[in-house]
Amino acid sequence: MIMGAGKTSASINLMKQDKNNKYIFITPYLDEVDRIKNECSERNFYSPINRGKGKLDNLHYHLGKGHNIASTHALFKHYNEYTLELIQNGGYKLILDEVFDVVKKINISKDDLDLLINTKTIEIKDSYVNWLDEEYDGDFNELKHMAESHNIIMYNNNLMLWTFPIEVFKVFKEVIILTYLFDAQIQKYYYDLHEVKFKYIGTKLIDGKYQFTNKPEIPSYVKTLKDKIHIVQDNKLNLIGEYKYALSSSWFERECSIKQKPLIKKLKNNLVNVFNNKFKTTSEYNMWTTFINYKGMIKGKGYTNGFISCNVRATNEYRHKTHLAYCVNIYFNPFLKNYFLDYNIEVLEDKFALSELIQWIWRSAIRDGKEIWIYIPSKRMRNLLENWLKELSEEE
Repeated sequence: MIMGAGKTSASINLMKQDKNNKYIFITPYLDEVDRIKNECSERNFYSPINRGKGKLDNLHYHLGKGHNIASTHALFKHYNEYTLELIQNGGYKLILDEVFDVVKKINISKDDLDLLINTKTIEIKDSYVNWLDEEYDGDFNELKHMAESHNIIMYNNNLMLWTFPIEVFKVFKEVIILTYLFDAQIQKYYYDLHEVKFKYIGTKLIDGKYQFTNKPEIPSYVKTLKDKIHIVQDNKLNLIGEYKYALSSSWFERECSIKQKPLIKKLKNNLVNVFNNKFKTTSEYNMWTTFINYKGMIKGKGYTNGFISCNVRATNEYRHKTHLAYCVNIYFNPFLKNYFLDYNIEVLEDKFALSELIQWIWRSAIRDGKEIWIYIPSKRMRNLLENWLKELSEEE
């Protein structure tokens, strides 16, 4: 369901009503943890704290007591075999707010990888990476932790891929994922890879409360989005994004290899022009993004402090922002794309890019039904948004 369709509210209502089951609610942000604890106060949700041997140990204490848990993605990724045993014995259900980084490439050089193998720190067995040196304590401690959880594999002979254990999802009685455009998400392809079956549900306002249902209703505000999201249509400003791959990560990387960096300088000039001359807004209402490595190259007077990461999700902190600039062209990670394609899993690259763009836009004032103005120099990304808005306005 689209943002603003009451997914979290439906979750809260479900957890308050379903007193026969215990729940773990996982969210990216601490303020959402507090929201669950406050709005479900009668269910006594606990959030693990860094006490004794750490948060994971404290989580195990609460699971052993059969407590309801509200926690973050950061802790969720560290679940181990003992965590799974406690969850299964406790008969828990999981509600996952936003998709989780279930598969990602590990940035390690071939030299470092060869060193770990040659010193017998790790071994590769049946494509999995096993950690051999139990006494190791050094630069690769995070790698050691993931290897000990048996969730690092080799791919293409010399690259390692972290894969979240599918067993974590299988130990729950039920899993509900709160997201939008799931069929374009990495987690969906990960489920396909592991032959995990799922079904789509939605939300509906019933007796003044959002509930989960197999017959969802599209929120009424959706048809008005086309009139509230104003996209900058300026041929001169948009010229820089005509090329299909303009403003992609590889485009920025190529530009950085050129001494004069003419296109990056042009993009910065465009941004200064948009915010200071076209929008004429103060920095308080300005919001912009690009790939974090290139932020410093295109920041400028009047908008620098309004930088919001292009992969930000599920936060209300920027809901006062009305004038936006989206200076990226999103493509699916080619390494991960090839990994899924090797298993004959179709990757919807354009839909993935659209979902990332929409999530970013939804951090702004549009989430409160207010008008916003946005500069999207990439022709590809601009067209994806325009086509999506057109389809929404025509939906019955």
